[in-house]
Amino acid sequence: VQLQASGGGSVEAGGSMRLSCAASGRTLSRYAVAWFRQAPGKEREYVAGFSRTGGYTYYSDSVKGRFTISRDNAKNTVYLQMDSLKPEDTAIYNCAADNSIIQSSYRNYAAYDHYGQGTQVTVSS
Repeated sequence: VQLQASGGGSVEAGGSMRLSCAASGRTLSRYAVAWFRQAPGKEREYVAGFSRTGGYTYYSDSVKGRFTISRDNAKNTVYLQMDSLKPEDTAIYNCAADNSIIQSSYRNYAAYDHYGQGTQVTVSS
């Protein structure tokens, strides 16, 4: 499966932005899909994700209540709706997918087999 992340840009603090992770080649419906981010000088961080069955969603504590992950199976796309953005949300975001990953590895970027390119999100104060 090939992934393409898009939707980044610049926004003021308190604003909203929606990222898209569009897949081609295979349907994402049986893949665990996750969003990760990496800010300059910091380690890559798990942001949010779907379980392989799609029945469960997971969020990092830093975004819980502000970000929402969703999927449109007809468009083979996973979205990350980001609300109440803060300057500390500034990072390069990218998506990852895997159809055999186990639950205990969902937050491990290296455990995924497929990655989209990064998209920059900049939140100004």
